[in-house]
Amino acid sequence: NLEAVQEVINAILAYHKMPVLDEINFRVKKEIEKLQHGITSGDESLILQFIKTEVDPLFTHFAKLDKSLAQIVDDYRKKLNDELGIVYHKRKDFEDSVTMINQCISEYLDKKEEEAQQMFPHYFEKYKTDGVEFNIYIGKSLVKDVPFDLVYLKNFRLWQLILMCEIAREVDRIKVKLPIALEITQLILVHGDPLSIKFRQDEKQFDVDGTYNIRYEIVKKRIDKALIKNSRERLTQPGKIAIVYTQFKEAEEYMEYIDYLKYKGYIKNSVEKLELENLQGANGLKALRIEINKALEPLETGDKLIQDVIETLSV
Repeated sequence: NLEAVQEVINAILAYHKMPVLDEINFRVKKEIEKLQHGITSGDESLILQFIKTEVDPLFTHFAKLDKSLAQIVDDYRKKLNDELGIVYHKRKDFEDSVTMINQCISEYLDKKEEEAQQMFPHYFEKYKTDGVEFNIYIGKSLVKDVPFDLVYLKNFRLWQLILMCEIAREVDRIKVKLPIALEITQLILVHGDPLSIKFRQDEKQFDVDGTYNIRYEIVKKRIDKALIKNSRERLTQPGKIAIVYTQFKEAEEYMEYIDYLKYKGYIKNSVEKLELENLQGANGLKALRIEINKALEPLETGDKLIQDVIETLSV
């Protein structure tokens, strides 16, 4: 947008030598140079305000003043979004792509979650932002007159892994329809200890309760930006599922599921065992990282796989 503004100002300067135009051109150049070194949260709003309050009225004036400049200004405005008055094509393509991916994931989750309630009643919540996040709470205190066993917890952990493999393939399937080709990354936070939760009437949802349990929420919000220890590599990577844990027994349990899914062809053979850089309020986190086999055309559905494991674990 700034480069397009610069072109118009240079064209105006060719007809009207005015110091104020040169000064505005200087400010535009400074903003372009600053953006080449990175963008901060306030840069976008300040630049857009500058364009709308100072640049646009200037262009309108010179377009009326000089017919030779009217076409140049008109060509500039054809590049802008009609509603927002800024260059927005690439941004709109990005936002449309994110929306399509989120919609795909969200609808698939809703469909599978409805089926999962038949396996064992549980509390499920989902959020959509720049991605899709979901929590599953399961335990005997959430149900009445239904016997609970840890086999159901194991079942849901395996179900979640299968589900995330299937989601990756669903997103891969719609990639050709996206205005901009985007990849997704996937992350699981394993929490093996019981949590105290309560239902908040004002928000109409469950939330963790107590200082110790809030640490789970803090960790959950920070791990998506986590780096592998002694590197600049992000834990989350396209085509892979990262499984973050704190206890060795959790890693052992997930290795059993991973071996099973390798046998079924859902994931590729390599398993990365990683240690994460310390995060604020969360030290000593570890992770397993597995690569999804997107080329798989499974003969069995995820539901059939889960049923096989339930029977095995029950024995």
